[in-house]
Amino acid sequence: MELKITTLEGKEAGSVQLSDAIFGLEPRQDIIQRCVIWQLAKRQAGTHKAKGRAEVWRTGKKMYKQKGTGGARHGSQRVPQFRGGGRAFGPVVRSHAIDLPKKVRALALKHALSAKAKAGSLIVVDKAELEAAKTKTLVGQLAGLGLQSALVIDGAEVNAGFATAARNIPNVDVLPIQGINVYDILRRQKLVLTKAAVDALEARFK
Repeated sequence: MELKITTLEGKEAGSVQLSDAIFGLEPRQDIIQRCVIWQLAKRQAGTHKAKGRAEVWRTGKKMYKQKGTGGARHGSQRVPQFRGGGRAFGPVVRSHAIDLPKKVRALALKHALSAKAKAGSLIVVDKAELEAAKTKTLVGQLAGLGLQSALVIDGAEVNAGFATAARNIPNVDVLPIQGINVYDILRRQKLVLTKAAVDALEARFK
């Protein structure tokens, strides 16, 4: 697959040959969904907690006599039926993470990249650099490229000026190649890869 390379100013800067093994697959939604569920489950804190009847401080003395009251037979006041008692089957601190094989995660990334390429939502730029970290300048450049919601993936290191200018723009994310992931690719309309990011991806999946 051949794709034109553009600059941030909107000028042509040659073309690049993309690997069909990475960008030319027929997207499978089931594999992509498995990876997204894995990502969202893994990032849950799992720190929610409710006190059970064993953790509530209330007297354990029998509330009233067993017979003769005309009411139900109760003992401890810590039971969930009473206000201030422990909660039955409440949430406990735990990990929500699930397992997903590395091969499936790698395949999901390929399918996410292929889905963007197939939809025409993949843009390759020569480099993502700004001399002066001016948000107004970058907003104008992104508008010229027709980008309102985009994920920008750079090489091993993100240009400091570009990252500073982009961090205040809504719906625009900037990540190094190490941080590329399926969820962030899907949550933005366009995927912008630098030439360094394309080379790093092909070296990664070689």
